[in-house]
Amino acid sequence: MTISTLGRTVPRDVRSSETARLFALVSEADEAEREVLLEQVVTLNIQVAHAIARRYQNRGVAIEDLEQVACLALVRAAQRFDHTMDRDFLSYAVPTMTGEVKRYFRDHGWTIRPPRRIQEIQSRVIEAHKQGTEHGRSPTPSEIAERLDLKVDDVVEALGAGVCFQPISIDQAVEADSLESLSDFLTIDDEGALNAAEARVLLAPVLRRLDRDELRLLAMAYGEGMTQQQIGDALGVTQMTISRRLTRVLAKLRQELNAQQHAA
Repeated sequence: MTISTLGRTVPRDVRSSETARLFALVSEADEAEREVLLEQVVTLNIQVAHAIARRYQNRGVAIEDLEQVACLALVRAAQRFDHTMDRDFLSYAVPTMTGEVKRYFRDHGWTIRPPRRIQEIQSRVIEAHKQGTEHGRSPTPSEIAERLDLKVDDVVEALGAGVCFQPISIDQAVEADSLESLSDFLTIDDEGALNAAEARVLLAPVLRRLDRDELRLLAMAYGEGMTQQQIGDALGVTQMTISRRLTRVLAKLRQELNAQQHAA
């Protein structure tokens, strides 16, 4: 079998045996031949590198950059691999590529950089959240914290840190069935700072009438930029429940503001 016959659909056992054969030749090759053989090893396994990179696509870092990082890690793994040890090449190369991609993602993927401790646990927390539980529902922050031996507050912060990779668009609707977007609440004229100050003056007494849970909900939705699904996961309720709660809180704010303006 030659490298030209190998494609991305080559069975794993065939790829493994061909890789082993190439490494066996490396030990007897001169420097020039060794480079050619290692290049063939990389070509043979490059789709594995691409597959690892795709696990992290659409999260704020260009897939081309992630693929390049994974491929460079594959090249280094091929150069360092000791074929005399009784193990498959990919059992060594996959953790190497995964580690490099995660490191690159951690260092370059944050648009808004959270605390270091949150960066370090975020991928573990997200993975635990995706896995779910035996009950077929998303695990609560306390369940994730217990499973990973973390603080519940850190788990909640890590779940909300996803928006640090890709900030929420100001054109996104504030509610699932709303025609209002975040941009509707932003000032764009030259008197923006003055208008913002006036808004704070108007909102301050109204916000003081909200209870702790209502304030927390607003802070998570508009202060931390969490989606309704993320808030629901953090609080252990459904996205629909969060949507209804936000609707009630926003309606309450509008009612209080109208009453305040009429009183004035």
